[in-house]
Amino acid sequence: MKTAIIGFSGSGKTELFRALAGPGVSGSRAMVKVPEPRLEPLSELFRPKKITHIEIEYLDPPGGGARALGSRVLSDIRGVDCLLAVLDAFTGAQDPVAQKDSIEAELVISDMAVIEKKLDRIREDRKKDRHLYDPLEEELLIQALQLLEHENPLRTERTLARHEALKGFAFLSAKPILYAWNVNENRIMDFNLPAEEPDQAHIAFSARLEREMSELEDQQEVEEFMRDLGVTGSVLDRVVSKTFELLGLITYLTTAEKQVRAWPLKRGRNAWEAAGAIHSDIQKGFIRAEVLSWEDFLRCKSFKKAKELGLLRLEGREYIVQDGDIITFRFNV
Repeated sequence: MKTAIIGFSGSGKTELFRALAGPGVSGSRAMVKVPEPRLEPLSELFRPKKITHIEIEYLDPPGGGARALGSRVLSDIRGVDCLLAVLDAFTGAQDPVAQKDSIEAELVISDMAVIEKKLDRIREDRKKDRHLYDPLEEELLIQALQLLEHENPLRTERTLARHEALKGFAFLSAKPILYAWNVNENRIMDFNLPAEEPDQAHIAFSARLEREMSELEDQQEVEEFMRDLGVTGSVLDRVVSKTFELLGLITYLTTAEKQVRAWPLKRGRNAWEAAGAIHSDIQKGFIRAEVLSWEDFLRCKSFKKAKELGLLRLEGREYIVQDGDIITFRFNV
């Protein structure tokens, strides 16, 4: 998974990147482990040689000068899964709502340029009687352009934005976006965030608070500092939680002596698809999935007891995986 952090100069964008990436990170890219407290009790039980977290790659592309997104930034972020846009609601130097509107406008204009260029090529092909284009693709592009011309990002029409025929264009306004409002540290918990919209969410954070906490070496001091301010959960916890929501992801877990691991999966996917996320051979030779829900594991504390109580279930390939499921795949190839 990739997330690009965007925003105007001075918005707190780089401070947020450093807070997510952790101390000592240099450069503008960082692989960050997704916090997963459910791995700890499993690792205590299995004593594996390796514990593997889900990872998110965060990008901090250079600012676009007077704009939030320069041409180079637009190119850099086209391949990411999610956008994290930082708004300055702290310094008073800029209007954060105007910043948000400007970012949305830049995404929309970028997508319009891509569509218009493609439609021009299609018209040229038609003039030369070359049938090198897909009529369905053309129809969908025209629909997308009409939506953008009314200043609506493509994410507002999910069916259109996610259509397989448009996937290769990697439209920026179709990507889920999380707005991070950089506020005074005393307002994180009561800042009045806008209502969430399709594939758009909001959180409040304080760049100054993150900077001050980064200077504390003792984790207990950090927790006390946050507690004094009434802040619950690190900014990483909150960003990851919202990102998973936007991308429609859940987490399932696998256990063995060699490795205890967390895996991301689209919500609503079945056991056969979850097996394929691990390895194509497991999917190809799928026999069944042994499933223990996280809640049942907490009650039993062991797989042996869960089996005795009939809580360790055998599921087929069509079983819809739930968040926190601990799965052992049985397969034969």
